[in-house]
Amino acid sequence: MRKTYRNLALNVNNQSCSTTCYPHVSANVETRGEAVFAAVNVVDGVTANEGHWKWPFQSWGINRREDAAIKIDFGREVEIDRIILYTRADFPHDSWWEQATIRYSDGSTEKISMKKSILPHEFMIEKRKVSWIELCDLIKADDPSPFPALTQIEVYGNDL
Repeated sequence: MRKTYRNLALNVNNQSCSTTCYPHVSANVETRGEAVFAAVNVVDGVTANEGHWKWPFQSWGINRREDAAIKIDFGREVEIDRIILYTRADFPHDSWWEQATIRYSDGSTEKISMKKSILPHEFMIEKRKVSWIELCDLIKADDPSPFPALTQIEVYGNDL
């Protein structure tokens, strides 16, 4: 079997109600239960982030929850080395996160820093074998807007 380096998080068929289609996304909060703010939006391949509320500007909305977290379950062990986050950038409506933690199924964690930007945030990470990752401990910027959101997450690596 040939290994192909790719975005292992991409799943245009993922649905909130199904937990058997991998990779699968789950979160502890979604804004008002509306599809346009559902966690599954972050793996649909759409990276348009300069708007909100209607297609193609869907995102994961956290409904102002300070303990918001989102998990990507790959359904198998994979090897990863790069993560790209597209934060929603409909400024001045949106805020952003300055810091977050990535938790890995192998028990390790990593703090990452972000800034106000329409551009993707790319993180080269130590190569590791995992079956899931979680983005948590999100720290919002000191900004008047209470609305940070995630448009897309890409996790690059190989199937084992």
